[in-house]
Amino acid sequence: MQSNAAPSALVPLAEGFEEIEAVTIVDVLRRGGVEVSVAAVGDSLEVRGAHGMPVRADSLLSEVIERDFEAIVLPGGGDGTANLKRCNALIDRIVRQREQRGLLAAICAAPTVLSAAGVLSPNQHATCYPTCQLELDCPWISQPVVEHNGIVTGQAPGSATLFSLVVLKILAGEQVARKVARGMVFEF
Repeated sequence: MQSNAAPSALVPLAEGFEEIEAVTIVDVLRRGGVEVSVAAVGDSLEVRGAHGMPVRADSLLSEVIERDFEAIVLPGGGDGTANLKRCNALIDRIVRQREQRGLLAAICAAPTVLSAAGVLSPNQHATCYPTCQLELDCPWISQPVVEHNGIVTGQAPGSATLFSLVVLKILAGEQVARKVARGMVFEF
């Protein structure tokens, strides 16, 4: 980042989100100084994950959807992803993020939300959970993390730390990402 202001990221949570992915994204980005807004899709701040873990969001998505963010980062989870796709305000915001050349990132099943929003092209390279690959509007690459053309995609819960560090590197710089990785004793 060139400015002195902390980079910002929106992390929307919908019922059925993948807990490992959501918590890892928020934790890694906040360790790196990113201003993360965890926003609940729906009308309750408490959102229950795919494995029953409740998480309290910072705000409702409706309260922050019009704010500008350097990144929108989507955790996966089967039901969580389906619920993200049903949120028209989020789909519209993803389209606007792409038009403004802001960073988009999605992991596990969530890259299919990017397809639903129409922001993936046949020239885009992406990954996702293997059983979701036919829902992508672009070629699927079997790698833990793919960074291409302003979009970062991650494959699965096991990729969450690497995925989050790649997003952090883009938002805050390689030095910050490496420092956070060292603090977590993670090879990056």
